[in-house]
Amino acid sequence: MIRIYYKDGHNIRRETDVREIAHVQNVIWVDLHSPSQEEEEWIETKCDISFQTPQEIIEIESSARFFEQNNTLYANSNFLRVDGEDLNTYPISFILSKDRLYTYRTTDSKTFGDTVRKMKLGQELFNDGADVLLMLLETRIETDADVIEAFSRDISAISREMSKEQKAEQDVLLRINTLMDNTMMLRETIIDKQRVQSAMLRSSFFPEDRKERLRIILKDIGSLLEYSAFNFERLEYLQNTFMGLINLEQNQIIKIFTVVTIVFMPPTLIAGIFGMNYTSLPTSQWSFGFWSAILLMVCSSGGMIFYFRRKGWV
Repeated sequence: MIRIYYKDGHNIRRETDVREIAHVQNVIWVDLHSPSQEEEEWIETKCDISFQTPQEIIEIESSARFFEQNNTLYANSNFLRVDGEDLNTYPISFILSKDRLYTYRTTDSKTFGDTVRKMKLGQELFNDGADVLLMLLETRIETDADVIEAFSRDISAISREMSKEQKAEQDVLLRINTLMDNTMMLRETIIDKQRVQSAMLRSSFFPEDRKERLRIILKDIGSLLEYSAFNFERLEYLQNTFMGLINLEQNQIIKIFTVVTIVFMPPTLIAGIFGMNYTSLPTSQWSFGFWSAILLMVCSSGGMIFYFRRKGWV
């Protein structure tokens, strides 16, 4: 699907017929969402640009993420998509040429929908493709900030649960590991955008009067990176606390088994002595020998328990 946004006086209009690209004036943004090969070739021919292949868009080398050619800026960046509790990344290709922005994507994006709504509310603020690109980046940063805040709330909830229950649960560890993976994935996408926007800031083709706005976006990215690093440190702390609770539980179990074993050692010794099969064994013929042995076993166990209690071991 192709969406063409153009200025009509102070208003922004949208055209979805790709064949109108050659007739529409003051085009500021052409959004290609899973276009057909015919639509893609039509845009390339009429607009004198060349889109990268899907394989080139996902390349991680710096030379593939941002480059300049024929007074045109090419930038590729990974955006984050939240699918329930799972996070996935999807690539976006940006091309800024002749005051027009071209975006190429293969999936729906909340960032793009939010940007279109902002364009409708403040149509006079968008004069060319650079304005649209900056708004897309700002909207994406706002979305990433919301995701980080959601992670922070989840971390706080886990911390409260652990403080309340004071015992280790397997699902808590799984939630911590999931949040750590998601935080790392989010941090990678933010760093990717930081690298691309830093390259834009150094570019001589990017409008000079918009670079101050780009610097503000980079400062916001720096704040998000610090926030995500803080969240990761909190998760590491919770993970260490969880492992500490597991060790405490295991130590408590071992302690119980140890105490039980030691308490029953004297009765076992007494039973072993009085159970010997010797005819000359003292008290073997005593009518009260059995009950005396039982009493001695109980007293020895009770003495061990009393000793452990005085030491504070039980």
